[in-house]
Amino acid sequence: MSAIDQIFADLKSQQRKAFMPFITAGDPDLEFTGEVIKELARRGCSLCELGIPYSDPIADGPVIQASYTRALQQQVRLSQIFEKTTQWTAEVEMPLITMVSYAIIYRQGLEQYVHQAREAGIAGAIVPDLLVDEADELAEICRREDFSLIQLVTPTTPRDRAVKIAQSSSGFLYYVSVTGITGERQELPAQLTDDVGWLKEQTDLPICIGFGISQPEHVQLLGSVADGIIVGSAIVRRFADLAKHSRPEVLDSIGEFVHSLLAALNPSAE
Repeated sequence: MSAIDQIFADLKSQQRKAFMPFITAGDPDLEFTGEVIKELARRGCSLCELGIPYSDPIADGPVIQASYTRALQQQVRLSQIFEKTTQWTAEVEMPLITMVSYAIIYRQGLEQYVHQAREAGIAGAIVPDLLVDEADELAEICRREDFSLIQLVTPTTPRDRAVKIAQSSSGFLYYVSVTGITGERQELPAQLTDDVGWLKEQTDLPICIGFGISQPEHVQLLGSVADGIIVGSAIVRRFADLAKHSRPEVLDSIGEFVHSLLAALNPSAE
């Protein structure tokens, strides 16, 4: 059982849902990334999605694109991220997952990337640009290494293809709540809960919903059908506040916002 499998098994036994924030590694530097990870773990987050900065965003909206740009301007390298992650994962129990382009994995070498990530204590990878038709080799390496390969299903994914994606994934399945790019939204599609309900009947994997989630009301609505909630842009935009506010202030702002979402997702835990 992988670290991610164990987290979801524990949460299920406690009748709780997973809360997974997204942050960018190295925004504005790796030292602050480490501080934020510790704060997120202290606040009670189940897992943390760590974005590997990439110059050619795939489905990232302007907030996350800007975050990647800030990190790349500091010349953050993958080797540096893995080195720091080794320290962070030794200090927190919350599993870390990379959100990483397949281009980066391919350039490193599939086995090399998985090996380095595991050595750094990382529990899995979300690979948004990996086509399910081309996922077999990486999926096999991940299964062998007990490293979760999380793939994405969107509202426009044909149902037969969604089942195929679920079959080649491990850890959990990432359900994209809206078509288009990441970013905060006031409203989510009315059909979303029905679509996720159908998908849950097709797989034993936990299903986590991301994209567009920015308010406690969203979390309450989707928590009724999802096994976990992923929030990115609504958290990442607070990193831009470092231009005007101190690091302790921004850290507290992130922590308080995450606390409000956690309270909406698992009110009995308060």
